[in-house]
Amino acid sequence: MVFTFGTPMSYGIFRDPFSDAFGASPISLSVAFAIMLFAFYIGSGLVGVFGVRAPARALLFVCTLALACLAPSLYLVDSVVALTVVFVVLGLALGTGFVVIASVVPRWFEVRRGTATGLIFAGNGFGLFVVPPTWQYALAEFGVRRGFLVVTTVTAFTFLLATAVCERPAWVERSSASAEELLEWLGRLAGTRTFRLLFVGMALSFAWYQLLAAFAVDLFAYRGLTQTGASVAFGLIGGVSIVSRISGGYLGDLVGTRSAFLASLVCVNFGVVLLFFPGVPTMLVAVFLLGLGLGGSATLYIPLVMNIYASEMDTAIVGVFTGSGGIAALAMPPLGTASVAYTDGFTVAIGLTLATIACGTWAVTAGTSGT
Repeated sequence: MVFTFGTPMSYGIFRDPFSDAFGASPISLSVAFAIMLFAFYIGSGLVGVFGVRAPARALLFVCTLALACLAPSLYLVDSVVALTVVFVVLGLALGTGFVVIASVVPRWFEVRRGTATGLIFAGNGFGLFVVPPTWQYALAEFGVRRGFLVVTTVTAFTFLLATAVCERPAWVERSSASAEELLEWLGRLAGTRTFRLLFVGMALSFAWYQLLAAFAVDLFAYRGLTQTGASVAFGLIGGVSIVSRISGGYLGDLVGTRSAFLASLVCVNFGVVLLFFPGVPTMLVAVFLLGLGLGGSATLYIPLVMNIYASEMDTAIVGVFTGSGGIAALAMPPLGTASVAYTDGFTVAIGLTLATIACGTWAVTAGTSGT
């Protein structure tokens, strides 16, 4: 789980080294990274839906093979189009691994499901904290092609370890639905108010972080931090989320998943509001609240939706709601960048981030009322 989110969210680290290595413009590379994120969310979501009948180990083994094949691929790539294909497969493999692990592990725990999910999701928070600087070091120390080979090989090895141990419990009924039946099931879901609100709400609950990632480092540097300090401050959001992923799951077991999830979104709302105010102390409080909210919401959305929908569709339902983030993946990074570039400031970008998370909070609240 460390590498599933850590690598796709390192796209800011990739831009300059890959631009120099392949002679590609930053804009064309940004498109490639956006498509990678789209594949991570939408592609892996579809694999989760239609791969619900497949054994978890089989799906993870395919991801392992894909990563192993990708590791040396940059030695054969000489165009932006081919590089885009590499990133699409990378996003799809990492996203599929995330969907499988996130949907299978909670099934082993009936009583402390929130806590167990938090422990597993701590890997995502740790990844957001350490994987970007790991990529930065590898690309600077070994070069783009060799650095990519090293980190992707390590990633493939961790997926191989997950393949060895990740399987559904024997007491959990596995879906026997055909592709046609799955499409009918999706159609029935889409016809319900709860699903529509949750789909939009979950998409926006992912979107605020993708939007923030487009301008956060520049904002922190503008507020007085050095470039390195600004990068560390942004990484601290992921660092704080390591703890909040575990504590959020525990809180969900105590007060209920819905209440804990909404409390996490409230933390994000307050954290974004604080970004309007200058001053390093205020900024640090904002980072803490954003990390607190990020970790809690990222952990609790899995048990939240799994408590609402049938257990035999575990991978499918997690895939559907993970896929909702794909829409945001295409729209939010360019939107954040453009809002800063064309307004010559950060107020509009922060306002868009606040509107995104506020709308997401409302949609989830309305969609889960009475559940």
